[in-house]
Amino acid sequence: MAATMSISAAGVATGLGANVELKSNVGSSSSSVAGVRLFTSRKAQLRRCAAPATSASLYSDANYDLNNYKFAPIKESIVAREMTRRYMTDMITHADTDVVVVGAGSAGLSCAYELSKNPNVKVAIVEQSVSPGGGAWLGGQLFSAMIVRKPAHRFLDEIEVPYEEMENYVVIKHAALFTSTIMSKLLARPNVKLFNAVAAEDLIIRGDRVSGVVTNWALVAQNHNTQSCMDPNVMEAKVVVSSCGHDGPFGATGVKRLRSIGMIESVPGMKCLDMNAAEDAIVKHTREVVPGMIVTGMEVAEIDGSPRMVLIPSVSPSVIIISLFAITSSVSSVIN
Repeated sequence: MAATMSISAAGVATGLGANVELKSNVGSSSSSVAGVRLFTSRKAQLRRCAAPATSASLYSDANYDLNNYKFAPIKESIVAREMTRRYMTDMITHADTDVVVVGAGSAGLSCAYELSKNPNVKVAIVEQSVSPGGGAWLGGQLFSAMIVRKPAHRFLDEIEVPYEEMENYVVIKHAALFTSTIMSKLLARPNVKLFNAVAAEDLIIRGDRVSGVVTNWALVAQNHNTQSCMDPNVMEAKVVVSSCGHDGPFGATGVKRLRSIGMIESVPGMKCLDMNAAEDAIVKHTREVVPGMIVTGMEVAEIDGSPRMVLIPSVSPSVIIISLFAITSSVSSVIN
């Protein structure tokens, strides 16, 4: 069955289309906070207002008397079977999938969120760390706030992340608010599976096309030199999105592998910081670098030698959000 992506030319022109709540919408409200305006969606406001009553009701109920509280009994073997069966089912399901996103930082998570809006598109996310999110849990120099340049704030409206609005940018009070919110919305979708603590060790190449990734447990991938041979597994895919970030032990692995096998000429590495030039460059150059493989986020800076931009979380959400349009266009032309 042909699967088409849910991005239209109108969506590109307006940010993320008609589902975006702009600050002038009736469904949004604002309040003055130290001279700036704090915007939240109407749904988020209602959810927060209802929470205290729900909490009070919960703990006043006799069924939640903590002096006499007791969990239902369960066998340890049942827990083991439930975890194992589900994980193995996911591995079988995504052994041949539509899209593999390598790297679950802000780039990978935002990309997977957008692509998985189409329920017919299966998306597997491979993340080497136990904790997904990359550098987007904190801001620059381990500070808390996340700065998002307009018009990328429209994506925050869509996923209902509150922010303080300034003239040309918005500020989320803690980067973890963005990361945890998009992660919770993304992972609730039935067509998405996150394989964390899993490394993409290599690519599957057929002819001149990337056709999937070679995977292994991250701890195994880090210890090939200390143990005997520990062979990997694979995930075939119609499209691989490499969002591995800038160079490092597990950084820019997609483009570095393409260079080592001669599919691209060079990976010059990112230049020194220039945020204004860097973000525009990454939006412009997010693309399918070889057939079957799209590169986004800071990995684009590595392959193109564009400037770095790290003063805010490791890959600017401004860039990621706008780059989604290039990704969805490329993927929609491949998945059939």
